[in-house]
Amino acid sequence: MCGIVGGITNKNITPLLLHGLKLLEYRGYDSSGLIVLSKNSSFDRARSVGKVYKLEKNINSRKKPILGNIGIAHTRWATHGEPSNLNAHPHISKNSVSVVHNGIIENYLELKNLQLKQGYKFSSDTDTEVIAHAIDFELQSNISLIESVQKAVSSLEGSYGLGIVSSSFPDRIIATRKGSPLLIGISENGNYIASDQMALLSETKKFIFLE
Repeated sequence: MCGIVGGITNKNITPLLLHGLKLLEYRGYDSSGLIVLSKNSSFDRARSVGKVYKLEKNINSRKKPILGNIGIAHTRWATHGEPSNLNAHPHISKNSVSVVHNGIIENYLELKNLQLKQGYKFSSDTDTEVIAHAIDFELQSNISLIESVQKAVSSLEGSYGLGIVSSSFPDRIIATRKGSPLLIGISENGNYIASDQMALLSETKKFIFLE
């Protein structure tokens, strides 16, 4: 089962994301990735096939560190699309929306065909990428991020636990679930999301379990 961790903090969130992913390794996975919103509200993403230490090695080998106080991360167990860097989460739509997803979208082919007609391009074979595009499409109506997510998920059939960030709304993270586990962690240093509270115990003992 895939693992999700994310949040908004008053410090660089990258170490927290990596630590959370390591604590979720027991769930099983074949690839991992994270994305952070930098100070100029642009996405900085890293993805790797294999164990989380390979993702960490990827990040540490970069000349420019991944820095920011808001981000989402994911360990993936392949369902739609083979294990690869391109299929690893997080997924991005038009440098506007980024999504991590635990679950299966059963009507993703129907949504993908619609989005191709709308002009969206796909860089992966996953069902998750349609979620990012659906949210971006709703954002074109100049509504808030949470309203865009609410409208987008109403078109989804299947199960999902989602962590969502947007470069247009650099001060917030959205969490929503249907069938897949997701919780919120709250502390003085920030607010967090995760598939399992184990990923956040180093930061907080206060949790909200989403219905």
